[in-house]
Amino acid sequence: MTKKVLLVATSATEMNGHPTGLWLEELAAPYHVFQDAGVEPTIVSVKGGKVTIDKNSIPDGIPAELQSVADMLEDTKALADVNVSDFDGVLFAGGHGPMVDFASNPVIAQLIHDTEAHDGVVGAVCHGVGALVDVKKADGTYYVQGKNITGFTNEEEDMVKLTKYVPFLLESKLREQGAAFVAASAFADHVIVDGKLVTGQNPASSESTAKAMLELL
Repeated sequence: MTKKVLLVATSATEMNGHPTGLWLEELAAPYHVFQDAGVEPTIVSVKGGKVTIDKNSIPDGIPAELQSVADMLEDTKALADVNVSDFDGVLFAGGHGPMVDFASNPVIAQLIHDTEAHDGVVGAVCHGVGALVDVKKADGTYYVQGKNITGFTNEEEDMVKLTKYVPFLLESKLREQGAAFVAASAFADHVIVDGKLVTGQNPASSESTAKAMLELL
């Protein structure tokens, strides 16, 4: 049986007035890692339809090697329309959009719980780690409590000068909710694996996050 992974993209287009969306590399690089390994990737977005690509992620236009994935973003299936039990893992891609529509989203939270319920792998990279924010376990405690996790750091947010636009600082929020947040140097390739949870710190960690998920799959 071919393993299958769900790649989840944001549907957000702006964040407190700042244009945003998906950071293309964070979805496209894992897509190719999975595909090359014989794992079947399926792209969905929160609302379905066209996914907006953050212009900052493609300053010189869409690279040729990522064009095929970009084409798929013109019309995506909505997250609510997929059967999670069909997939062996889920990866939440970043960009600042997830800070708007992944965090505190009950559909996202249910996806995480359902994936864990059938022993699937949960992965997230950069701001995609925002998917874990406000998710609670059956006993009412935060999902991230006591888990080793990384994600886009406060330092990195300052360096890209978007601290004033984000609804919250991802690192700070995860720490508040009890995560053992592990940060590496700014923009270094950095992945943390805790059980079947894989998190990557930033865009440079996209490929490594997918490869770590592959090992668990």
